[in-house]
Amino acid sequence: MVDASGALLVVAGVVWRDGRFLGVERPAGKAHAGWWEFPGGKVEPGESLAAALVRELEEELSFTATRLAFWREKRFDYPQGPVLLHFFHVTDFTGEVIPREGQRFAWFTPGQADASIFLPANADIVPALCWPL
Repeated sequence: MVDASGALLVVAGVVWRDGRFLGVERPAGKAHAGWWEFPGGKVEPGESLAAALVRELEEELSFTATRLAFWREKRFDYPQGPVLLHFFHVTDFTGEVIPREGQRFAWFTPGQADASIFLPANADIVPALCWPL
């Protein structure tokens, strides 16, 4: 789904467990393969942002977010076009992280995560996680 300005609407989850956040590497064959990101994806027509994130996490990583809160919005212009990212903190979930697309994942400690391996749209998000929620 796109907004009035033509930006693609995307949701991303900053998923927390034991003081660390989840990062997922984009798999081979997808745009930006090899870069790390916060899990999420495109919002479908008629879908709320929160519902889109819950659906994307279930589809891609097999777990269900049960406690999430909107954190911030960010526009980023990729060569392919603009995206409007909606970041949520996910502080509770059921199930285990089981990648369904062959992607690697890791739990990162705020302040020690290398922001340079994350997608350019996340360049300022990774260091922002050092601040209290």
